[in-house]
Amino acid sequence: MKLAKVDHIGIAVRDLDAAIEYFARRYGAKVASREEIPQDKVEEAMIQVGESYIQLLAPTADDSPVAKFLEKRGEGIHHIGFGVENLDGLLEELSAQDAQLIDDRPRLGGGGKMVAFVHPKDGPGILVELVQE
Repeated sequence: MKLAKVDHIGIAVRDLDAAIEYFARRYGAKVASREEIPQDKVEEAMIQVGESYIQLLAPTADDSPVAKFLEKRGEGIHHIGFGVENLDGLLEELSAQDAQLIDDRPRLGGGGKMVAFVHPKDGPGILVELVQE
């Protein structure tokens, strides 16, 4: 199996503080980390749930992919992040299979992890983020 774990579920939100407060009030959740990711034009808050995370994403610019998602679909699940052990190798395999990649090479993501995205049109309508620690 090339996917090692569910790393996180990304949820697009309009107001990051309100979303954090909701998960704290409703479920007693605490933010494990919070940071701005300038290259993706988002601010994220990671809430740990067992060995996985809920990633709350709020746009920091009107032209960010998350802002466009919110405009089109509203708040909700944006993507699923899967932990992988060999991101470079998996991207090579996917490319050889003509997968529809958004990123053909790993790039720096949140938390200092290397990431790459696979387009939702490549599968059953799910944006997939591949994450390597």
